[in-house]
Order: sequence, then C-alpha cells, then structure tokens
Amino acid sequence: MILTPENYHSVEAKKKYMSVSRYKTWVGCKGIMPCEARALAMERGEWIEKSTHAMLVSSYVDAHFSSTLAVFKSQHHSEICVNGGALRSDFQHMETVIARIERDPLMMMAMSGQKQVIMTGELFGVEWSIMIDSFDPERFVTDLKVMANFRKLMYVKDTGKMDFMRFYGYDLQLAIYQKIVELNIKKRLPCLIAVASKEKPEPDIAMIGFSQSELDDAMSLCEFGMSRIKEVRSGEAEPDSCGVCGYCKHHKVLERVIHINELRFDV
Repeated sequence: MILTPENYHSVEAKKKYMSVSRYKTWVGCKGIMPCEARALAMERGEWIEKSTHAMLVSSYVDAHFSSTLAVFKSQHHSEICVNGGALRSDFQHMETVIARIERDPLMMMAMSGQKQVIMTGELFGVEWSIMIDSFDPERFVTDLKVMANFRKLMYVKDTGKMDFMRFYGYDLQLAIYQKIVELNIKKRLPCLIAVASKEKPEPDIAMIGFSQSELDDAMSLCEFGMSRIKEVRSGEAEPDSCGVCGYCKHHKVLERVIHINELRFDV
C-alpha cells in the first residue's frame, strides 16, 4: 500500500501501519486515557472518532501552511462560513494566527521545508507511518500545533501540574518522527514543535523541542507499550475497555445497580 495524504487516515492504512496518534489511543499518555477496545475498533473500521469544532479550527491553519486551504474550505464550507460566504469569527481569528506566524523569521524557517511528507519504517516489529508538517532534510523536522493557550499548565491526578508537551505525549511524537526519518534518510535530525495559540486579541508563538535523552526515554517506553499492543492485535489477549470514552459509552450494557461510591468522577 502506497500512502498518500488522501488515504493516510483510511481503515486500510490503520490496519497496516501504527501511528503516534493511534499508539496513544492504545497506551495513552498523561493527557489521553487509553482504551484498547476503542483502538482495536478504530483499526477495524468499526468506530470512527468524530472531530471536534476546536480541531477543525486548528486544522484551518494546518491547511494554510500545507497549501490545501482551498480544498479545506470547500470540504467544510458550511462549518467555516456564514450565509454569504464570509468566514465565521473563530476562523477569521485563525487568519490573525497565520499572520502572526508569518511575521516571525524563525517560525517561517521552521515551516519552510517540504509539506505533508509521508514516511514509513519498522519499529519494534511493527510498520509505522508519519506525516510531517515541514521536512527539511538538511536541518530539522517540524510539527505545527495550534492550541488555546500553550502556557497553561495541565492538571494530572496523582502527579500535579504539567506542561502541554508532556501532557499530550509530544515527546513521544517527536521521538518517533526522528527515528522514522533516520531510517529513511540515514541522518538524525532535530525534531521541533512550532506552536501558536488561539488567544485574543494577540496569539502567542514558540518553537519547542526536547533533549535527545528525553526523546530516547520516550522511545524506550514506546517499545514497552508495543509488546501489549501486538498481543491484542494478534488475538492472543482480549482488549481492555476504559469504560468512559465515547466508544465504551456507546457500547455500555448496564448489568447492575451501583453504589454512588463506585461511580467514576471527572477530576
């Protein structure tokens, strides 16, 4: 199977290739609860995750820098535009975010490489795929993130507050990207996150990375997690269900009355 931007997220691709986002569905990270049952159903095409409006707004910026904005607008016209064709206010603000990024020389250098580059490679006995936002084979790999406020610390139960990079497992993402790129071009490149906020009236921007030792640690943890994934994928083990994700709520069958102390609460 030859991966393209059009089939990258297809069921066929999910069956053949592991990706960072799918790995985090299987194993989780500080900010993402794992659910093996949901992950397996997604790979089989039995469950499709619905995009949120916030994700659609962020994707507007991604589409601009990948030169696919015209197609994006056409595909999501009713969600993006009001009657008459004008952009809705939150998408108008994304134009401000884009302009802020484009005013910064370092951000633009990081985003000046080849766009939406797809690479594959074998890690831990499994085929992986990545899609790089900006790839410069002589300098670095860049992934673009657009979020509400990247300076806000995230709360993790039993751990405390944490930065968004570790909360969302972006150390793992950059580690996987670096290794797959190295397998393809025989060169280890720095991997960076270019991030912009959606704050009003003025978006914030930053270029962020991890030390090589931190990326190596993330790869070691990934190898440990893959052993369990392979067991479930092969049918050697039954998938665990988290009980609280959309997939689990959809398929829940009540078996008994529970005491209030048994109910899991969001914290």
